[in-house]
Amino acid sequence: MTVKILYFASLKDALGCAEESFVLPSGVSTVGELRSFLADRGEKWNALGEGRNVRAARNQRMAAPADPVLPGDEIAFFPPVTGG
Repeated sequence: MTVKILYFASLKDALGCAEESFVLPSGVSTVGELRSFLADRGEKWNALGEGRNVRAARNQRMAAPADPVLPGDEIAFFPPVTGG
């Protein structure tokens, strides 16, 4: 199951990438699980870790951690305030 992940504003800078296509590993089926999995990559990916003020959207709508991630979804992570 592949999803498109977008990173905005200071997250994009911290992670060094704006987007990626990602094949979800087994056991990752919600927005919160995806965020935790990405944060577990270590070092710069800790910017997505627990306690960090990060918002998420699924298919351009605000998402809660329990929201499911389905094949073809676009998941965006961003800080609470972005400019532009």
